[in-house]
Amino acid sequence: MVKRSKKYAKVAAIIDKFKEYTLAEALKLVKQVSYSNFTGTVEFHGLLNLPKNTDPRSIKVQVIFPHPFKQRDIRVAVAVPLGLKEKVKDAGADFYDFDEIKKQIETGRLEFDVLLAVPAIMPELAKFGKQLGPKGLMPNAKTGTIVEPGRIKDAVNEFKKGKYLVKVDRTAVVHFGFGTTDMAEEELEENLYAVLNELVVATGRSIDNLFKKAYIAPTMGPAIKIRLTSK
Repeated sequence: MVKRSKKYAKVAAIIDKFKEYTLAEALKLVKQVSYSNFTGTVEFHGLLNLPKNTDPRSIKVQVIFPHPFKQRDIRVAVAVPLGLKEKVKDAGADFYDFDEIKKQIETGRLEFDVLLAVPAIMPELAKFGKQLGPKGLMPNAKTGTIVEPGRIKDAVNEFKKGKYLVKVDRTAVVHFGFGTTDMAEEELEENLYAVLNELVVATGRSIDNLFKKAYIAPTMGPAIKIRLTSK
């Protein structure tokens, strides 16, 4: 049994653990039950309702939040042939030397969060599928990580500004932050639905039937069970 702090127990008493709250109710509560002495992240945790023959790990979506919030700096690597190296450097990528990127992949010591690539380099990257695939880092046209040379700068900027990749684990559970406790409830709701609407497209499910269970929670504080409905 997990031993909880007195602070946790005090705020947990505010929540009816047998109730499914509306999102509006939960967004009010999540600020009340956050007991960190810093501005916490508001997180979503959900168990997707997927057909039995669906590999949950195949579900990946990307979103640019309508209301950006400070997360850690996103480190972007871009794999390109030697002739485009300077262009990628000027675009603001953190890693642009393909030999260095390959070395990181081979050693497993990845220092980047996102890997972009131009189509011409993909045959060379394909050999690293076993290392990159399970981490969700293999460039893919569907996730916007395969880019034409003319879009390199725009793509780097998008990811640096917080273009967010949401991945589902092998148990069909998805976790992501969608705002902070000091944001307006309307902003938090819009950010959350930006991701949910992409998951609707990726799964073919309606929002009402998208999750078996869904919760929101602050960085430090109890989870609140929610009932999601289409907007």
